[in-house]
Amino acid sequence: MSITTTTHLNFRGDARAALEFYQSVFGGTITIATYGDFGMPADAPGAENVVFGQVETADGFRVMAYDIPGQAAQAGGSAASVGATRRENGVTLTDQPFFVSVRGETLEEVQGFWAALSAGASVVEPLAASAWSPGFGMLTDRFGVTWILDVAAAYIPE
Repeated sequence: MSITTTTHLNFRGDARAALEFYQSVFGGTITIATYGDFGMPADAPGAENVVFGQVETADGFRVMAYDIPGQAAQAGGSAASVGATRRENGVTLTDQPFFVSVRGETLEEVQGFWAALSAGASVVEPLAASAWSPGFGMLTDRFGVTWILDVAAAYIPE
C-alpha cells in the first residue's frame, strides 16, 4: 500500500495567483478548474475563482488550492486573517494552524527555492545553517502562507 499527503491551501479569491507563483518557484505543471467550469453561470460572482487547483512536479512537490466560496481577497494576503508567525527571543511564535515544509537534498537546491519564494515575503528566520540542518529558513509568502525550507541532514547512527 502507498499513501500520499498533499497540502491543500484555502484562499479568498487569489488561489490562481498563488498557484501561478508556486509554479514559478517550484516548476512543474499547473491545473486549474473554476467554479464556472463546473457549471456556475459565467456571470455569477466568483465563477472565475478556483474550485480545484494544483501544482505538481516530477520531483514530488505538490500543492493544491482553491478559493473559498463567497470569500473576497483581503489586503496583505489571502491567509493573513488566519494568523502570523514571528521569532522572538530565539523562539518561533505563531497562531497559524500549520506551516508548509519543503526539504531539499542540497543547500544549492534550497537556496534557489528560497530566493524565488521570498519575493514579497516576510522572512521569519533567514536561510542559514542550523544545529539540525546545513540550511534552514522560515518565511511567510505574499499570500500569507508560512513555509519552512531546509536541507535534509545526513543521518548519523549512534
